[in-house]
Amino acid sequence: MSKKVAVVTGANKGTGFAIVRELCKAKFTGDVILTARNEKLGNEAVKMLKSEGFEVAYHHLDLCDQGSAKQLSNFLQKTYGGLDVLINNAGMSFKNDATEPFGEQAEVTMRTNFWGTLWVCHALLPLLRPNARVVNVSSFVSKKALDTCSPQLQAKFRDTELSEEELCLLMGQFVIAAQQGNHQAQGWPNTAYGTTKIGVTVLSRIQAHILTKTRAADGILLNACCPGWVRTDMAGPKALKSPEEGAQTPIYLALLPEGAKEPHGQLVWDKTVQEW
Repeated sequence: MSKKVAVVTGANKGTGFAIVRELCKAKFTGDVILTARNEKLGNEAVKMLKSEGFEVAYHHLDLCDQGSAKQLSNFLQKTYGGLDVLINNAGMSFKNDATEPFGEQAEVTMRTNFWGTLWVCHALLPLLRPNARVVNVSSFVSKKALDTCSPQLQAKFRDTELSEEELCLLMGQFVIAAQQGNHQAQGWPNTAYGTTKIGVTVLSRIQAHILTKTRAADGILLNACCPGWVRTDMAGPKALKSPEEGAQTPIYLALLPEGAKEPHGQLVWDKTVQEW
C-alpha cells in the first residue's frame, strides 16, 4: 500500500504553518507536504520545521495558476498514487486601509480565495483515497457576509440544490457588480473577503454532496472551517487566537477517525458545526 500523504496550501507562515506543525505533532502517519507560492519562503518554513524535528517536504503551488495545481497533482499521483488529507488554507485579504478600488479588490480576492481553491480541488479531489479528509479554510466572516446579503441571495446560497456552475456564476456576478460600483444595490455585502468566503463555504457543501453521490462507500469527509480570529499578517496583532489555536479546528477535521460519518459538508468553528 502506498504511503499516506497530507497537503497543506499557503503554509509558509501563519495558520497554514501552524497546521503543518500540528499535523506533525499529531503524528500523522504519512508524509506532510507544505505548499507555498514563494519557493524561498516555502523552503525556509520547511527548514524551520525540520530544525524542530519534524519531517516535512516543500512543493510549489500558486493558487492563481491552474497549471501549478496540475503539476502538484501529477507529483502526488506519481509519488504516492493518491491523496489522504488536503487542507486548503491559502487565501488573502486586502487591509482595511487599502487604496485599491473595491472592484479591483473584489477581482483579486475572488481569484485567490474562491477560484484558486476551486482549481486546486479540481486538480486534487480526483486523487482522494478512501477515508480521505478535505478541509477548506473559510471564515466566520462568510456567515456575517451572508446575513447582510439580500433575501434573494441568501436563499440561493442556502439552497442545497445549488450547483457548482451556479455558484461560480454568482461569484462572477459579484465581481462585475463590484467593478460597476453597484454591488450593494444588487443585494451584495460590502466585503470582498466575506463574499469570497461565502463561496468557499457553499462550495464545500456542494463538493461534499457530490462525494456522497459518487463515492458513498469510500468514507471521505469534506468540510469548511473557520480557524477563528488569528494573529497573522492578514488579521493583525490584535486578533484573539494564536496560529496554533487557529490550527485546532482544521486539524480536528483533517484527523477525523476512520468510520466517522460526520461532520460532512458543514461549516465548523471551534470544532462545532455552525448553522448556515
